[in-house]
Amino acid sequence: MSLLTELKAHINDAEVQQAIPAIKRANKQRLADYVKKELGIELNPDALFDVQVKRIHEYKRQILNVLHIVARYNEMLENPEKDWTPRVFILAGKAASAYYAAKQTINLINDVAKIINNDERLQGRLKVVFIPNYSVSLAQIIIPAADISEQISLAGTEASGTSNMKFALNGALTLGTLDGANVEILENVGEDNIFIFGHTVEEVEALRRNGYRPYDIYQSNEKLRRVIDQITSGFFSPNDPHRYQDLLNGLCYHDYYQSFADFQSYVEAQKRVDKKYRDQKAWTNSALQNIVNMSFFSSDRTIKEYAEKIWKVKPLMVK
Repeated sequence: MSLLTELKAHINDAEVQQAIPAIKRANKQRLADYVKKELGIELNPDALFDVQVKRIHEYKRQILNVLHIVARYNEMLENPEKDWTPRVFILAGKAASAYYAAKQTINLINDVAKIINNDERLQGRLKVVFIPNYSVSLAQIIIPAADISEQISLAGTEASGTSNMKFALNGALTLGTLDGANVEILENVGEDNIFIFGHTVEEVEALRRNGYRPYDIYQSNEKLRRVIDQITSGFFSPNDPHRYQDLLNGLCYHDYYQSFADFQSYVEAQKRVDKKYRDQKAWTNSALQNIVNMSFFSSDRTIKEYAEKIWKVKPLMVK
């Protein structure tokens, strides 16, 4: 992977600048074809593909992603003439069989998708897809198609993560917290080529020490309150209006993983994503910076460093 650094000298070459978006679009078309065939949902390959694929768990905060999607939906309907960046939100992952909150999150994603995908007022500018049966084979189709890599776990909860590295290696820009390997991705690609949001580990701990009150945030943040009230009212689950009461009560009165606390920062980060995507040259440059700076995450480099600094062993030439 160290050979990737040699690409740095060619970042501004016209051929490279043209090839990167062309390859990305081809990969997006391949994923769109798969989704159309398997789920019957049409996706625009020229839209921004915003992807979160990983185990469904409260600390990974798929719920934060959903809250923003609904907030974006509301804002698009209120401001239909605004120059919205077309977005496709793609989620996938599996939940433990007895993990009620995770199963509820998957249900909510699908319920939100049904309403949004069938709302003609959006004119196809917003789509939501949950792809079932996530697997390595499916990852090989999804990851190369991503424009944005959602790595939004609460700071201090992710040991490292590896999907963030795979996405960046495939030219996706990370939207994430200062958690796990996101910190090292930031150090390697530079702050102009990643979208960081949310509280730091120290701020998360301070909130807990001082008595975190998510209901206060619900009351004070009009955008968030509207989203929660919509879900509570059964807007997205008309046949079972109280379907998500347990999930929402957990957020409003406990919210251990502080989705409410990071909500506004996340929304603002998504606006920065929109702005950058409208400048395709800048976006391509950032994608290239992610690709060429991923050599740090090579397993060869990692093992060499372990050997030198921890194991204190030297390489042995095998003849």
